Amino acid sequence: MTDALWVLVPALLAVAALVVVRGRLPVLFWWLVGYPVVALRVLATYRATMDACGLTVPASAMRRATARMIGRQAAPVPPRHSLPLPTGSGLVMRLRMAAGQAPEDFTASADRLRHAWGAHAVHVRPTRPGRLELRLVGWDVLADVRPARRWLRTEPLSLPLALREDGHWHVRDFRTVPHELILGATQSGKSVYLRNLLCGLARQPVALVGIDCKWGVELAPFAPRLSALADTPDRANDLLDVLVEEMEARFRLIGMRGGTAPDAVLTSDVWGLPEKARPVPVVVVVDEVAELFLAASKDDEKRRDAMVTKLIRLAQLGRAAGIYLEVCGQRFGAELGKGATMLRAQLTGRVCHRVNDETSANMALGDIAPEAALAATSIPAERPGVAVVGDSSGGWSRVRSPHLTLDDAAAVCRDTSGLVPELPRLDAFRPVVAEPAGPPSLPATVPTARPATE
Repeated sequence: MTDALWVLVPALLAVAALVVVRGRLPVLFWWLVGYPVVALRVLATYRATMDACGLTVPASAMRRATARMIGRQAAPVPPRHSLPLPTGSGLVMRLRMAAGQAPEDFTASADRLRHAWGAHAVHVRPTRPGRLELRLVGWDVLADVRPARRWLRTEPLSLPLALREDGHWHVRDFRTVPHELILGATQSGKSVYLRNLLCGLARQPVALVGIDCKWGVELAPFAPRLSALADTPDRANDLLDVLVEEMEARFRLIGMRGGTAPDAVLTSDVWGLPEKARPVPVVVVVDEVAELFLAASKDDEKRRDAMVTKLIRLAQLGRAAGIYLEVCGQRFGAELGKGATMLRAQLTGRVCHRVNDETSANMALGDIAPEAALAATSIPAERPGVAVVGDSSGGWSRVRSPHLTLDDAAAVCRDTSGLVPELPRLDAFRPVVAEPAGPPSLPATVPTARPATE
């Protein structure tokens, strides 16, 4: 009896330790237990699973002839595959498709493969003609999203903002996708996504411009790092005039630099200019766009149409001048006035959190991928921070931002206030920041790693 206890107690302790590790450190549990079990299951059942899912092809004539010679029936042939290699959230295999197969066949069978191999999700991605990547996710990586690791290298104006459901980070690259539309209902996680965006840009040599017609309540905490802030529709209209003037001045600079010498390198945007002559990038954040375009009279309608026209000009021409737009709101539709649909077409990046109606999801993602709009309408209210991200290429994915409190975000902006660039045209709109009455604030802490709740 004593010998049995000496064996049973350590075994129970080991099981309890694995349960704790699985809940608190799922990555460690995956490397210790999950990956070996799933990899062995995949290797042992690969041929049978592919045959059951209809992903095999008939054997070649030579194989059939050889099988007849030995009195057997030639089995269907599955795609060739590599060894399942571990990743931080699952495993990946590279497949070579047989003749007559297409990536769509594997995408349609992804859910059946997930159940057959006991994975949380299966994602299929074509890599080159005839080959694809089969990625298995071991657990729900969106349940507890932590900030991106420090060593995750990104280029200027490129930020890891949210974790995708396949374990990769969604990177917001302004030079590739210059303008973005962010939609989400109250308490959907839209504000947390925006905080991560502003804090990431605050650490870079970028001019941040805010337009918040709710009297600045959303963007005022970031005022120390903002180059300009408009908190009323009238101020926003004037600020947009200045931004259009800044854009025109930058185009004149590009034109003059392009013809200064016979051997000068021609360029059509600011990134082709010499680094010393290159103007600083400007990111314009328009929060709650519906408040900006509300109209109660004829004069308000004229002002609204004028602002939409200016935003369209910035969206169409701003990329070459280094001016980028982030338009946020609870909904976005044609009721915002003339040109709203044209403005939406220029906002090629789309982020849709949980919304209050199907129309908003269709406005955000319907022109990109109808299935993405359907996925956005199925985001549960108890999973704040989950969103559907898409772009003009038609690709989309579910993502979730790491939680970042308003205090932590404001602290980052206070600590990076020295990075505010000199832009004389925006001086009249520079927000007034009151000096703290108490002792100086401590350095910004690392954001708490827990799911978004706002």
